[in-house]
Amino acid sequence: MKNKIRAIIIDDERLARKELKNLLASFKQIEVIEECENAMDAMEKIESLKPDLLFLDIQMPEKDGFELLEELSVVPKVVFITAYDEYAIKAFEFHAFDYLLKPVVEERLRETVQNLSDEIALNQPEDAKTLTVNDRVFVKDGDKCWFVKLEDVSLFESEGNYVRVYFEGNKPLILNSLNNLEKKLNNRIFFRANRKHIINLNVVVKIENWFNGGLMVTLDNDLKIEISRRQSSKLKEMMTI
Repeated sequence: MKNKIRAIIIDDERLARKELKNLLASFKQIEVIEECENAMDAMEKIESLKPDLLFLDIQMPEKDGFELLEELSVVPKVVFITAYDEYAIKAFEFHAFDYLLKPVVEERLRETVQNLSDEIALNQPEDAKTLTVNDRVFVKDGDKCWFVKLEDVSLFESEGNYVRVYFEGNKPLILNSLNNLEKKLNNRIFFRANRKHIINLNVVVKIENWFNGGLMVTLDNDLKIEISRRQSSKLKEMMTI
């Protein structure tokens, strides 16, 4: 294996972190680059170190594991680790990579690590500054949460201090700004159509000329988004061979 899987352990119990780190020492494909005892510390470390994987405890004081994921701009692979098996079904509904119960059993961990190795070890991103279509964002709306691949997002729509995310028939709100998202997204795929919208060009099924030199695009979910005259000129330049 050429590249190791860089992991952060996040758990408020020091002994639990130590036990897991000791178990992971047997797996040469995993490199534990940091340990965090709370969500605030973890947030800073994740943003700066950009790990491939989180071993994340759900139940923590102040902010739990789900609340931490909600604040991340991009979410690595996540393996939930907790003593509370009531969360098991919920975690898989959120499309976590895996779910391990405390105390972690080495054979069960071995299975998880092998699956991780197969999926991400050979496909680490080259540019951590720009999000790719394979990167995921964590979206929470009430009791529902999703790990959403950016390729599945058709539209980002600004609503005040929030952005509505359109994917697979869902459209929850996240606390973010369209300007902030635009800086992180690949503009060859996610195009700023106007002041309120960023569209996924891969899901555009129809482009029509519109008023005042603008364009009207239809997305594969039948949404119609107007592209301003200024942005229409940029789009035409991008599409010119």
